[in-house]
Amino acid sequence: MDDDQLEVSATIITLNEADRIRDALESVAFAKERIVVDGGSTDGTCDIARALGATVLQRPFDGFGAQKQFALEQARFEWVLALDADERVSPELAAEIHRRVAAAPGATAGFLCPRRNHYLGRRIRHAGWSPDLKLRLVRRVRARWTGDPVHEALVVDGDVERLEGAIVHVSHRGLADHLRKIALYSRLWAGAARGRGRRARWVDLVLRPLHHVFKRYLLHQGFRDGLPGLVLCLMGAFHVFFKYACLFERQLQDGTPRGERDED
Repeated sequence: MDDDQLEVSATIITLNEADRIRDALESVAFAKERIVVDGGSTDGTCDIARALGATVLQRPFDGFGAQKQFALEQARFEWVLALDADERVSPELAAEIHRRVAAAPGATAGFLCPRRNHYLGRRIRHAGWSPDLKLRLVRRVRARWTGDPVHEALVVDGDVERLEGAIVHVSHRGLADHLRKIALYSRLWAGAARGRGRRARWVDLVLRPLHHVFKRYLLHQGFRDGLPGLVLCLMGAFHVFFKYACLFERQLQDGTPRGERDED
């Protein structure tokens, strides 16, 4: 094992990420332990990860929060860095993690990492995508993932500091991949929302998508990101529409097409 490696566990969850897992794992080569929790890949993802020296664990996918919590619980080291397969740790962030982990006071339970988001080949600096701070480096015993099937988050018991080095995030392979993720996330969200008694209304299907475009493209200046910014904001509006449409579909299946309750 490389003496320059840091006593940090890096965790990544995967499902058919053969084209991206190599870059993700190589960006955390400084970590003494790299864990891949796979949800049933059929494209060689696991073979690539094993060839790169990662520990590969297979577990049926039952939501992003649950999958990431399982990965966190498998880590051996005190500090855990959670990464997605479409993310890369920049060299600057890797060097900073070396410095900050070694000097972290006992009260520090985690570090926020800024993300540099890219879409359709362009770095997105507006549209609500920047700054994009994510809690990703945590003390294992003082952290947990929320159990949300989608929009999961890390929470910690203790102080949180900020790092300056960035995680590079290439969120979608292209528009078809973006649509696939919208469909997946919308179904997961609708199922959870319906379980809480949430119901879709016409205002959710009509006004919420329009509000998304107004906020992201105009207020958050997505227009400054050129055509990729426009496409991103419109796709975001479609995501808002589609998740409420999926919720409405669940209501029809339950025999209760109308509702009054409102929720963001």
